[in-house]
Amino acid sequence: MSLQDDVADKLAREVLALVAETGDEDIVEDIKKVIGTSSTTLEEAYMTAVRVRRAEARAMALLDQKRRAGGD
Repeated sequence: MSLQDDVADKLAREVLALVAETGDEDIVEDIKKVIGTSSTTLEEAYMTAVRVRRAEARAMALLDQKRRAGGD
């Protein structure tokens, strides 16, 4: 990964953890705006990381559900 991707992924993980803790979805957009004022490239990488992490979480939840259903 590049430095940009590393930073974007770290931010995405931190933000999504805080969203899970607080329930405040606006945090994602707030951080996006702050990043975008300095680096649109990092902003795009951050939003990609957020989408990837969310997709991963949904996929893992489905896998867990399938595992539980298969164990019956």
